[in-house]
Amino acid sequence: MAIELFNDGKHICLMFSDLADEEGESVQSNQFLIVENGNGILLDPGGVLTYNELYVGMSRYFPPKQLQYVFASHADPDIIASLPRWLSNSQTRLLISRVWSRFVPHFCPQGKTGQRIIDIPDEGTLLPFGDTTFQILPAHFLHAEGNLQFYDPTSRILFSGDMGASMVPPAQAISVVTNFNAHVRFMQGFHAHYMVANKVCRYWAAMVRELDPEWIVPQHGAPMKGREVIAQFLHWIESLDCGIDLMSRGMYVPPVSINIHL
Repeated sequence: MAIELFNDGKHICLMFSDLADEEGESVQSNQFLIVENGNGILLDPGGVLTYNELYVGMSRYFPPKQLQYVFASHADPDIIASLPRWLSNSQTRLLISRVWSRFVPHFCPQGKTGQRIIDIPDEGTLLPFGDTTFQILPAHFLHAEGNLQFYDPTSRILFSGDMGASMVPPAQAISVVTNFNAHVRFMQGFHAHYMVANKVCRYWAAMVRELDPEWIVPQHGAPMKGREVIAQFLHWIESLDCGIDLMSRGMYVPPVSINIHL
């Protein structure tokens, strides 16, 4: 089911949080649709688990064949494994980091991606669309190299990809975070493991303070809204040791036992 994050009558931001629910076998993920003047941009549409429901949900706002852009924050399967279907059933073009643009054709049948990939440079870009000019932001190594985020200045929503993610069930992912201290336990392990280093977290937090978003909405878990909660999150993430900060020589040794169930 689609949740409206913003709707002023002309500009609508929708979040889908329960389309990849496979009874714990797949990671919960959010997909997003921005609709303006009868057309749209689909953000991080996911894999085959999400395609059918997204297609139906989109059709309530405009014919899906008219979808103009798919935006991919990076190239993980929970981000764009469904890309071949979107390319086959619409005239959409893919917005993705230049780092990943030559890997994308491996998702698709031969010949499907020709002239339909827009590769975004490392510094990001502005994206005019209808009455809005979106910002595609650099977010490298958070967690992927060639990582991008998408800022909508009309709704003041920062679609932050994996940054800000929380590992919660789909039913909890639709609840806006109001108590950051209670919520952080759902974020700690993910960010410590997936964010590459504290250095890039600090650079990112400084960039986000310049934007002053009303929302930070990640690709996994619950959205954060309001200056207080966002300020708490930014302070937390810029103080977090993560990724290579936590590595030691003792973590790089050859295994001596079987640690999996065969």
